[in-house]
Amino acid sequence: MTLQVQPTWEAVLLDWAYQALDTPIPTRDLRASSDHTLESAYRVCEAITRENSKTFFIASGLLPAEQRRAARALYAFCRVTDNIIDDAPCEPSAVTRARLEAWRERALDPNPPEDDPVALAWADARARFNIPPGYADQLIDGVARDLIQKRYSTFDALAEYAYGVASTVGLMAMHIIGFSGEEALPYAVKLGVALQVTNILRDVREDWLAGRVYLPQDELAAFGLSDAMIGRGFGAMDDRWCKFMNFQIERVRRLYDEAYPGIAMLNASGRFAIAASADLYRGILTDIEINHYDVFTRRAHVSTVGKLIMLPGIYRRSRRVQVPEA
Repeated sequence: MTLQVQPTWEAVLLDWAYQALDTPIPTRDLRASSDHTLESAYRVCEAITRENSKTFFIASGLLPAEQRRAARALYAFCRVTDNIIDDAPCEPSAVTRARLEAWRERALDPNPPEDDPVALAWADARARFNIPPGYADQLIDGVARDLIQKRYSTFDALAEYAYGVASTVGLMAMHIIGFSGEEALPYAVKLGVALQVTNILRDVREDWLAGRVYLPQDELAAFGLSDAMIGRGFGAMDDRWCKFMNFQIERVRRLYDEAYPGIAMLNASGRFAIAASADLYRGILTDIEINHYDVFTRRAHVSTVGKLIMLPGIYRRSRRVQVPEA
Protein backbone atom coordinates (compact mmCIF):
# COMPACT_ATOMS: atom_id res chain seq x y z
CA MET A 1 0.00 0.00 0.00
CA THR A 2 1.32 3.45 -0.94
CA LEU A 3 1.15 6.06 1.79
CA GLN A 4 -0.90 9.06 0.64
CA VAL A 5 0.68 12.26 1.92
CA GLN A 6 -1.70 15.20 2.04
CA PRO A 7 -0.21 18.51 0.87
CA THR A 8 0.24 21.19 3.49
CA TRP A 9 -1.94 24.28 3.41
CA GLU A 10 1.02 26.26 2.10
CA ALA A 11 1.46 23.92 -0.88
CA VAL A 12 -2.26 24.02 -1.67
CA LEU A 13 -2.43 27.81 -1.58
CA LEU A 14 0.73 28.24 -3.62
CA ASP A 15 -0.71 25.97 -6.29
CA TRP A 16 -3.79 28.21 -6.42
CA ALA A 17 -1.57 31.28 -6.72
CA TYR A 18 0.33 29.83 -9.68
CA GLN A 19 -2.92 28.80 -11.38
CA ALA A 20 -4.30 32.34 -11.16
CA LEU A 21 -1.00 33.84 -12.29
CA ASP A 22 -1.39 31.99 -15.58
CA THR A 23 -4.90 33.23 -16.38
CA PRO A 24 -4.96 35.22 -19.63
CA ILE A 25 -4.94 38.99 -19.32
CA PRO A 26 -7.52 40.58 -21.69
CA THR A 27 -6.37 43.05 -24.30
CA ARG A 28 -6.83 46.56 -22.94
CA ASP A 29 -10.21 47.85 -24.07
CA LEU A 30 -11.12 50.57 -21.59
CA ARG A 31 -12.99 53.38 -23.29
CA ALA A 32 -13.85 56.02 -20.70
CA SER A 33 -15.52 58.98 -22.35
CA SER A 34 -12.98 61.38 -20.87
CA ASP A 35 -9.97 61.61 -18.59
CA HIS A 36 -12.20 63.50 -16.17
CA THR A 37 -14.56 60.50 -15.91
CA LEU A 38 -11.68 58.21 -15.08
CA GLU A 39 -10.14 60.62 -12.57
CA SER A 40 -13.51 60.96 -10.87
CA ALA A 41 -13.72 57.19 -10.63
CA TYR A 42 -10.31 57.04 -8.96
CA ARG A 43 -11.35 59.75 -6.51
CA VAL A 44 -14.34 57.64 -5.48
CA CYS A 45 -11.95 54.76 -4.75
CA GLU A 46 -9.73 57.07 -2.72
CA ALA A 47 -12.70 58.17 -0.64
CA ILE A 48 -13.79 54.58 -0.04
CA THR A 49 -10.28 53.68 1.13
CA ARG A 50 -9.99 56.70 3.43
CA GLU A 51 -13.37 56.00 5.01
CA ASN A 52 -12.95 52.27 5.56
CA SER A 53 -9.28 51.56 6.31
CA LYS A 54 -6.94 54.07 7.87
CA THR A 55 -4.13 51.51 7.78
CA PHE A 56 -4.46 50.80 4.06
CA PHE A 57 -4.92 54.49 3.30
CA ILE A 58 -1.71 55.38 5.13
CA ALA A 59 0.24 52.49 3.62
CA SER A 60 -0.94 53.13 0.05
CA GLY A 61 -0.08 56.81 0.51
CA LEU A 62 3.57 55.75 0.65
CA LEU A 63 3.44 54.61 -3.00
CA PRO A 64 4.18 56.73 -6.10
CA ALA A 65 1.06 58.46 -7.45
CA GLU A 66 0.05 56.04 -10.20
CA GLN A 67 0.58 53.00 -8.01
CA ARG A 68 -1.20 54.73 -5.13
CA ARG A 69 -4.41 55.26 -7.04
CA ALA A 70 -4.30 51.72 -8.46
CA ALA A 71 -3.87 50.30 -4.94
CA ARG A 72 -6.90 52.28 -3.78
CA ALA A 73 -8.91 51.04 -6.75
CA LEU A 74 -7.94 47.53 -5.65
CA TYR A 75 -9.10 48.29 -2.11
CA ALA A 76 -12.41 49.71 -3.37
CA PHE A 77 -12.99 46.59 -5.50
CA CYS A 78 -12.43 44.44 -2.40
CA ARG A 79 -14.65 46.64 -0.24
CA VAL A 80 -17.57 46.54 -2.70
CA THR A 81 -17.21 42.76 -2.90
CA ASP A 82 -17.24 42.42 0.91
CA ASN A 83 -20.19 44.76 1.27
CA ILE A 84 -22.39 42.62 -0.97
CA ILE A 85 -22.13 39.89 1.67
CA ASP A 86 -21.92 42.00 4.83
CA ASP A 87 -24.75 44.41 4.00
CA ALA A 88 -27.36 41.73 3.40
CA PRO A 89 -27.46 39.54 6.55
CA CYS A 90 -31.21 38.88 6.26
CA GLU A 91 -31.34 38.55 2.49
CA PRO A 92 -31.89 35.07 0.98
CA SER A 93 -28.51 33.66 0.00
CA ALA A 94 -29.68 33.07 -3.58
CA VAL A 95 -30.41 36.80 -3.95
CA THR A 96 -27.02 37.74 -2.50
CA ARG A 97 -25.31 35.20 -4.74
CA ALA A 98 -27.02 36.73 -7.78
CA ARG A 99 -25.86 40.21 -6.80
CA LEU A 100 -22.33 38.91 -6.27
CA GLU A 101 -22.28 37.27 -9.70
CA ALA A 102 -23.56 40.46 -11.33
CA TRP A 103 -20.73 42.33 -9.59
CA ARG A 104 -18.23 39.70 -10.74
CA GLU A 105 -19.26 40.36 -14.34
CA ARG A 106 -18.83 44.12 -13.98
CA ALA A 107 -15.65 43.89 -11.89
CA LEU A 108 -13.90 41.66 -14.43
CA ASP A 109 -15.21 43.47 -17.52
CA PRO A 110 -12.30 45.17 -19.31
CA ASN A 111 -14.73 47.92 -20.37
CA PRO A 112 -17.30 48.32 -17.56
CA PRO A 113 -20.15 50.88 -17.56
CA GLU A 114 -19.10 54.43 -16.72
CA ASP A 115 -21.82 54.76 -14.08
CA ASP A 116 -19.92 52.27 -11.91
CA PRO A 117 -16.84 54.24 -10.80
CA VAL A 118 -15.23 51.44 -8.79
CA ALA A 119 -15.49 48.96 -11.66
CA LEU A 120 -14.19 51.63 -14.05
CA ALA A 121 -11.14 52.56 -11.97
CA TRP A 122 -10.45 48.91 -11.20
CA ALA A 123 -10.55 47.98 -14.90
CA ASP A 124 -8.07 50.75 -15.66
CA ALA A 125 -5.76 49.66 -12.83
CA ARG A 126 -5.87 46.03 -13.95
CA ALA A 127 -5.00 47.01 -17.48
CA ARG A 128 -2.19 49.41 -16.54
CA PHE A 129 -0.46 46.89 -14.29
CA ASN A 130 -1.30 43.62 -16.08
CA ILE A 131 -3.04 42.10 -13.07
CA PRO A 132 -4.13 38.51 -13.83
CA PRO A 133 -7.94 38.39 -13.56
CA GLY A 134 -7.73 34.98 -11.91
CA TYR A 135 -6.80 36.62 -8.61
CA ALA A 136 -9.90 38.84 -8.63
CA ASP A 137 -11.99 35.80 -9.51
CA GLN A 138 -10.49 33.89 -6.58
CA LEU A 139 -11.17 36.79 -4.23
CA ILE A 140 -14.85 36.87 -5.17
CA ASP A 141 -15.04 33.10 -4.66
CA GLY A 142 -13.37 33.52 -1.27
CA VAL A 143 -15.83 36.17 -0.15
CA ALA A 144 -18.71 33.99 -1.39
CA ARG A 145 -17.71 31.31 1.13
CA ASP A 146 -19.38 33.41 3.82
CA LEU A 147 -22.71 32.56 2.23
CA ILE A 148 -22.34 28.86 2.93
CA GLN A 149 -19.62 28.33 5.54
CA LYS A 150 -19.83 29.70 9.08
CA ARG A 151 -17.24 27.50 10.83
CA TYR A 152 -13.76 26.16 10.01
CA SER A 153 -12.73 22.82 11.44
CA THR A 154 -8.94 23.28 11.27
CA PHE A 155 -6.34 25.95 10.64
CA ASP A 156 -5.64 24.41 7.22
CA ALA A 157 -9.27 25.03 6.26
CA LEU A 158 -9.10 28.56 7.65
CA ALA A 159 -5.90 29.26 5.68
CA GLU A 160 -7.75 28.37 2.47
CA TYR A 161 -10.39 30.96 3.33
CA ALA A 162 -7.69 33.50 4.20
CA TYR A 163 -6.05 32.94 0.83
CA GLY A 164 -9.28 33.75 -0.98
CA VAL A 165 -10.05 36.97 0.86
CA ALA A 166 -6.55 38.27 1.65
CA SER A 167 -3.63 36.53 -0.09
CA THR A 168 -5.27 37.30 -3.42
CA VAL A 169 -5.21 40.99 -2.50
CA GLY A 170 -1.47 40.84 -1.85
CA LEU A 171 -0.86 38.99 -5.09
CA MET A 172 -2.73 41.70 -7.01
CA ALA A 173 -0.97 44.47 -5.09
CA MET A 174 2.33 42.83 -5.98
CA HIS A 175 1.59 43.40 -9.67
CA ILE A 176 0.87 47.06 -8.99
CA ILE A 177 4.15 47.49 -7.12
CA GLY A 178 6.28 45.24 -9.31
CA PHE A 179 8.21 42.16 -8.20
CA SER A 180 11.25 40.14 -9.17
CA GLY A 181 9.54 36.94 -10.28
CA GLU A 182 7.48 33.93 -9.28
CA GLU A 183 9.78 33.27 -6.33
CA ALA A 184 7.97 36.14 -4.56
CA LEU A 185 4.59 34.39 -4.58
CA PRO A 186 5.00 32.19 -1.46
CA TYR A 187 5.83 35.24 0.65
CA ALA A 188 2.75 37.15 -0.57
CA VAL A 189 0.54 34.14 0.10
CA LYS A 190 1.85 33.77 3.65
CA LEU A 191 1.55 37.50 4.41
CA GLY A 192 -2.07 37.45 3.27
CA VAL A 193 -2.86 34.60 5.67
CA ALA A 194 -1.16 36.48 8.52
CA LEU A 195 -3.14 39.66 7.81
CA GLN A 196 -6.47 37.86 7.60
CA VAL A 197 -5.96 35.83 10.77
CA THR A 198 -5.04 39.10 12.52
CA ASN A 199 -8.42 40.42 11.38
CA ILE A 200 -10.11 37.29 12.68
CA LEU A 201 -8.51 37.54 16.12
CA ARG A 202 -9.50 41.21 16.34
CA ASP A 203 -13.10 40.66 15.20
CA VAL A 204 -14.17 37.62 17.22
CA ARG A 205 -17.19 39.33 18.77
CA GLU A 206 -18.25 41.10 15.59
CA ASP A 207 -18.08 37.87 13.59
CA TRP A 208 -20.06 36.01 16.27
CA LEU A 209 -22.86 38.57 16.01
CA ALA A 210 -22.88 37.93 12.24
CA GLY A 211 -23.27 34.22 12.92
CA ARG A 212 -19.69 33.25 12.10
CA VAL A 213 -16.81 31.76 14.09
CA TYR A 214 -13.61 31.67 12.07
CA LEU A 215 -11.43 30.35 14.91
CA PRO A 216 -10.39 26.73 14.18
CA GLN A 217 -12.87 24.44 15.91
CA ASP A 218 -10.32 21.74 16.73
CA GLU A 219 -8.03 24.26 18.41
CA LEU A 220 -10.86 25.78 20.43
CA ALA A 221 -11.71 22.30 21.69
CA ALA A 222 -8.06 21.53 22.45
CA PHE A 223 -8.02 24.51 24.85
CA GLY A 224 -11.35 23.56 26.42
CA LEU A 225 -13.29 26.34 24.68
CA SER A 226 -16.50 26.37 22.66
CA ASP A 227 -18.70 28.51 20.44
CA ALA A 228 -21.11 28.93 23.33
CA MET A 229 -18.40 30.52 25.46
CA ILE A 230 -17.65 33.02 22.69
CA GLY A 231 -21.32 33.90 22.62
CA ARG A 232 -21.30 34.65 26.35
CA GLY A 233 -18.44 37.11 25.87
CA PHE A 234 -15.35 38.00 27.79
CA GLY A 235 -16.96 37.44 31.15
CA ALA A 236 -17.20 33.73 30.35
CA MET A 237 -13.52 33.45 29.54
CA ASP A 238 -10.72 32.37 31.84
CA ASP A 239 -7.09 31.36 31.58
CA ARG A 240 -7.95 28.91 28.78
CA TRP A 241 -8.89 31.82 26.51
CA CYS A 242 -5.63 33.62 27.25
CA LYS A 243 -3.62 30.51 26.41
CA PHE A 244 -5.64 29.94 23.24
CA MET A 245 -5.15 33.52 22.05
CA ASN A 246 -1.46 33.43 22.93
CA PHE A 247 -1.12 30.29 20.78
CA GLN A 248 -2.91 31.99 17.87
CA ILE A 249 -0.87 35.19 18.14
CA GLU A 250 2.45 33.34 18.26
CA ARG A 251 1.57 31.48 15.06
CA VAL A 252 0.53 34.65 13.26
CA ARG A 253 3.73 36.39 14.30
CA ARG A 254 5.72 33.50 12.83
CA LEU A 255 3.83 33.94 9.58
CA TYR A 256 4.68 37.66 9.52
CA ASP A 257 8.34 36.83 10.18
CA GLU A 258 8.44 34.19 7.46
CA ALA A 259 6.70 36.48 4.95
CA TYR A 260 8.80 39.58 5.61
CA PRO A 261 11.86 38.66 3.49
CA GLY A 262 9.59 38.70 0.42
CA ILE A 263 9.49 42.48 0.70
CA ALA A 264 13.02 42.53 -0.73
CA MET A 265 11.61 40.94 -3.91
CA LEU A 266 9.35 43.94 -4.56
CA ASN A 267 10.34 47.00 -6.54
CA ALA A 268 12.10 49.43 -4.22
CA SER A 269 9.40 52.10 -4.51
CA GLY A 270 6.81 49.79 -2.96
CA ARG A 271 8.72 48.11 -0.16
CA PHE A 272 7.95 50.72 2.48
CA ALA A 273 4.22 50.58 1.76
CA ILE A 274 3.99 46.79 2.09
CA ALA A 275 6.24 46.79 5.17
CA ALA A 276 3.95 49.41 6.70
CA SER A 277 0.85 47.35 5.96
CA ALA A 278 2.42 44.31 7.59
CA ASP A 279 3.87 46.00 10.66
CA LEU A 280 0.91 48.27 11.37
CA TYR A 281 -1.42 45.28 11.25
CA ARG A 282 1.00 43.29 13.37
CA GLY A 283 0.62 46.02 15.98
CA ILE A 284 -2.99 44.92 16.46
CA LEU A 285 -1.69 41.69 17.98
CA THR A 286 0.27 43.67 20.57
CA ASP A 287 -2.83 45.70 21.41
CA ILE A 288 -4.79 42.48 21.97
CA GLU A 289 -2.11 41.26 24.36
CA ILE A 290 -1.87 44.56 26.25
CA ASN A 291 -5.63 44.39 26.88
CA HIS A 292 -5.46 40.83 28.23
CA TYR A 293 -6.93 39.23 25.10
CA ASP A 294 -10.24 41.07 25.47
CA VAL A 295 -11.61 41.22 21.92
CA PHE A 296 -15.20 41.25 23.16
CA THR A 297 -15.70 44.64 24.81
CA ARG A 298 -13.27 46.64 22.63
CA ARG A 299 -11.84 46.54 19.12
CA ALA A 300 -8.07 46.16 19.08
CA HIS A 301 -6.31 48.81 17.02
CA VAL A 302 -3.26 50.99 16.63
CA SER A 303 -4.08 54.69 16.94
CA THR A 304 -3.29 57.11 14.14
CA VAL A 305 -0.61 58.72 16.31
CA GLY A 306 0.78 55.29 17.10
CA LYS A 307 0.96 54.44 13.40
CA LEU A 308 2.82 57.64 12.62
CA ILE A 309 5.28 56.97 15.42
CA MET A 310 5.95 53.49 14.01
CA LEU A 311 6.58 54.59 10.41
CA PRO A 312 10.23 55.75 10.70
CA GLY A 313 11.29 52.42 12.20
CA ILE A 314 9.30 50.52 9.59
CA TYR A 315 11.01 52.54 6.85
CA ARG A 316 14.48 51.73 8.18
CA ARG A 317 13.64 48.05 8.48
CA SER A 318 12.20 47.93 4.94
CA ARG A 319 15.44 49.40 3.61
CA ARG A 320 17.53 46.69 5.29
CA VAL A 321 15.54 43.63 4.30
CA GLN A 322 17.53 41.13 2.23
CA VAL A 323 16.47 38.72 -0.49
CA PRO A 324 16.42 35.21 1.05
CA GLU A 325 19.22 32.92 0.01
CA ALA A 326 18.21 30.16 -2.40
